[in-house]
Amino acid sequence: MDQVFPSKAAGPFGRRLKRARGARTPVTVVTGFLGAGKTTLLREFLKSPEGRGTAVVVNEFGATGIDDALVRESADETVLLGNGCLCCITRTDLQVTLRKMLIERERGEIPSFQRVVIETSGMADPSPILQTFATDRALGEVFHLEAMLTAVDAATGSDTISWSVEARKQTILADRLVITKGDIASPEKAKQLKAELRALNAGAAILEAVNGKLDPGVFVEPGNEERNAFVAEAEHSDGIASFVITENAPMPWPVFVRVMDVLTTMRGSDLLRVKGFLNVEGCQGPVLVQFVQHLSHPPVELENWPDDSRQSRVVFITRNLSEAQVRTLFVAIRGLLPPEESQL
Repeated sequence: MDQVFPSKAAGPFGRRLKRARGARTPVTVVTGFLGAGKTTLLREFLKSPEGRGTAVVVNEFGATGIDDALVRESADETVLLGNGCLCCITRTDLQVTLRKMLIERERGEIPSFQRVVIETSGMADPSPILQTFATDRALGEVFHLEAMLTAVDAATGSDTISWSVEARKQTILADRLVITKGDIASPEKAKQLKAELRALNAGAAILEAVNGKLDPGVFVEPGNEERNAFVAEAEHSDGIASFVITENAPMPWPVFVRVMDVLTTMRGSDLLRVKGFLNVEGCQGPVLVQFVQHLSHPPVELENWPDDSRQSRVVFITRNLSEAQVRTLFVAIRGLLPPEESQL
């Protein structure tokens, strides 16, 4: 923090970026319970001009539920699609598949791609995929996790969420929630589902697909979910809670670092997701911070704030870890640090 910045465009966290991904390839994760309509949404996106140059990774054991026109029944097979996209079925480690695709792209063995969409199995807990991009530094230098999109069936989604832990996690961890099959559900049921989704995930954008079609920008644009992701607190089943820590004055970076060090060391498995903006002393733009359980993404300073507020705001999605406990830790760490570190 005390070093001379290497250039006028740089700050304590390196060169400021317009977007968190910088020059890296953006990745969108598409998840949703069995029968929610993930594949239909994806096929419609790939037909659009925005879908060209997309590498699709089907991250599941088998290809059941995937249209034969999209993929073929063969383990780890890369398939060239007619719209300039390619698709890979992975039944092994996702990291291995992504590295293989990078090597094949460099060799010219597969077409170049500008973005990646990962479609998960309907029964999948998406946390391991989030962890993949947080743990693998080599992949992190090439790929940036742009957003997680969760499809929810309007007709059966409410019942599924009530009994399925995986469906609840898919909902809670999403950046964008897409309600599908609204044409076959009653208006009352669709309204009830929307209210339940908002209670589980107050920060996500909730969208509705019409006949399986969705604005292609939902897949390729970073979006502005952060603008409204910090307004509500919710208590979920399975001990999962979401809350936001805010601070109007600039956040002392040493305080935040030490708080997160303690949390990831002692309760890392219960930090399902932490994401937010910090107003850090010495930085012009917001510092984007992200954590998934024990692991942290490198902090990135962005050029501009997403709105007029300069308030530090970090959303915590935790398991059996309360807002009061986290706030108490912030107070304790601030009190223990030397004044020159705790009052930057």
